[in-house]
Amino acid sequence: MDKQRSLVLAISAVVGLGAAALLLPNLFATPAPASAKAPVSTGKAPAETHDEGETEGHLELSAEQIQAAGIELAEAGPRRLNRVLSLPGEIRFDEDRTSHLVPRTAGVVESVQVNLGQAVKRGQLLAVISSQQVSDQRSELAAAGRRLELARTTFERERQLWVEQISAEQDYLLARQNLQEAQIALDNARQKISALSGSAQPTGGNRYEMRAPFDAVVVEKHLSVGEVVSENSAAFTLSDLSRVWATFGVSPRDLGQVRVGQGVQVSSSELGTQVQGQVAYVGSLLGEQTRTATVRVTLANPDDAWRPGLFVAVQLATEAFEAPVSVPQAALQTVEDRPSVFVRVAEGFQATPVVTGASQDGFVEIRQGLEAGAQVATRGSFTLKSELGKGAADHGH
Repeated sequence: MDKQRSLVLAISAVVGLGAAALLLPNLFATPAPASAKAPVSTGKAPAETHDEGETEGHLELSAEQIQAAGIELAEAGPRRLNRVLSLPGEIRFDEDRTSHLVPRTAGVVESVQVNLGQAVKRGQLLAVISSQQVSDQRSELAAAGRRLELARTTFERERQLWVEQISAEQDYLLARQNLQEAQIALDNARQKISALSGSAQPTGGNRYEMRAPFDAVVVEKHLSVGEVVSENSAAFTLSDLSRVWATFGVSPRDLGQVRVGQGVQVSSSELGTQVQGQVAYVGSLLGEQTRTATVRVTLANPDDAWRPGLFVAVQLATEAFEAPVSVPQAALQTVEDRPSVFVRVAEGFQATPVVTGASQDGFVEIRQGLEAGAQVATRGSFTLKSELGKGAADHGH
């Protein structure tokens, strides 16, 4: 009996230990949270996260935020535009109002009255030059004048004697011939002196003065006091900068679209300005090096802003056409090195890359990327571009 009781107690102890081993993990286990339970299907797709599901170039803005930011909208639509021929150009002197002054005779510079870059008026003294040739011409003129007086006196006497039949007619005719020759010699001497007229005026003795032929600016000066000059020496270059030329080259294939009187827009990125002009001249010859014809536009330059040597962009309006989609120039912004517009969507704006075409009067043709009727941001589009850049920077961090 004792053995059977001991066996029963042993079996009971073993069974108890096994049950305890099974119960211990359940006693210390942490209950699962409610959120860990299997989700219940609602028939809707789960919402996309900001980092994974957000559309690139999208900006979420409410109507109140758009109004507070001062963003204005415009509708993309058709517009009649002109195709534009864009060419590089350069500002140059108006050669019709530019004078290259040289001394009329060899001599020595006695004084120079103007400086480089100085504005001068018509007739203003530029320089005084002494010249032996001027002295010789003035002496010749004086001698010719005295000979004419003597010939006139002789003629009057011989004519009176011939009328009174005191002297022969031959003496009278000879005196008349001498008078005519003296008059010719005086006129010739005067013409030699007048060769120094215009920008160079003769003065007393052996000096003559170089004077400005018109209102201009001294753009070049090559004279100094004491310098010996000749008829080939460049003395001054004067130019009236109130008008300048914008010149550019046109290839033979485009020459048929360029004509005198055609409207032209000249702009400078350095000055940040643009002006309207008209084609004044179309060259008939092609340059040997460039193989293009020179085209010229005359521009008013009242403030001297268009300085010769300045590179400019020239746009010529050619044929007119109907653009299916166009937007205001203010709507275009550069996003990731591509022209883009901000299209109004339900949640805000979407940056949309586009392909542009011709532009005129503040409107740009959109060839690809946008449909007619779309609302795009115009005023305030740069603000949207800035916000888009901030968002991209935040995502990078």
